Amino acid sequence: MSFAAPLRLRLDSEALIANWRAMASLSGNAQTGAAVKADAYGLGAREVVPRLWKAGCRDFFVAHWGEAEALADLIPTSSIAVLNGIAEQDVEAAIALGAAPVLNTPHQISLWKNANGRRCHVMLDSGINRLGIGPEQFSPKLFDRLDIDILLTHLASADEDVPQNAQQLTTFIAMSEGISAKRRSMANSAGIALGSDYHFDLTRPGLALYGGAAHLHLRTSIRQVVLPQARILQVRDVAAGSTVGYNATYTTQKRTTVATLAIGYADGYFRGFSNSGSICVNGTECLVLGRVSMDLITVDVSAAPEVAEGDWCDVNFDLRLASEWSGMSQYELLTALSDRADRRWI
Repeated sequence: MSFAAPLRLRLDSEALIANWRAMASLSGNAQTGAAVKADAYGLGAREVVPRLWKAGCRDFFVAHWGEAEALADLIPTSSIAVLNGIAEQDVEAAIALGAAPVLNTPHQISLWKNANGRRCHVMLDSGINRLGIGPEQFSPKLFDRLDIDILLTHLASADEDVPQNAQQLTTFIAMSEGISAKRRSMANSAGIALGSDYHFDLTRPGLALYGGAAHLHLRTSIRQVVLPQARILQVRDVAAGSTVGYNATYTTQKRTTVATLAIGYADGYFRGFSNSGSICVNGTECLVLGRVSMDLITVDVSAAPEVAEGDWCDVNFDLRLASEWSGMSQYELLTALSDRADRRWI
């Protein structure tokens, strides 16, 4: 027995591939990989990775070894990099799996050397002070006997035009001199928009692949991938002066037709959309009224034609606008999408 969920995500394959190709074009002569960590930012890595592989992507970045293992039957594991490095208990299994660790600390480098680990990647911290070998840990001898494919660093403020970007670029170039590596990589999605100086040999777009545009220069070239739709569960007329939703945060100014839809913060439609989100009902833009609850929202459909219980509505989920409306980052909006929605790749 199966039931039709009252919430669905339409996921646009063509938009996903077009976004990767747009990032590849902007990357110039650099190869273009894909960040598919966090289950491809919530879209489903097992659906995303084969599509990008077919489009020509050959470098995929995950955070954890479990994420790499989950993709091992889809693509060659040599194409998978594990960003969060290696722990002692994982070394043997990691070597057997064949994905390459991104070594982030002197201890991880020592573990890999002692295990006679082969190909690897290394992260240098050029100023984000997160993962990576920092300048205070840096020694040329540290990298002896390592078969380094990619030498990486990560930008802290690529979505802003600030001096920190150039400072990190200078630091990365200086730190990477004398280290034997086949490729260097710095730019994420927003970093690609900073220009060719940041591209090196390989770029690592993530957010832009899935419809996000963290940098102003990307907004015209990125297409929406995630298209949520929610079903109307109830329609009723509410008198003027009535309050709507928890804690009575909205009061009707006139007689209002209110529809209740099957989506809420448990689905990743956060409370920040309260009294600010927008829903397209039968071609008419309608505003969210009152507070978003766990499983439901209420919408003013007074201006929409022929609204009925059971109708499907498009949830406006352009990531840039949704981020402005909700106060949540584009990354949070994507990764919080609920598994209880039916997911349909189109």
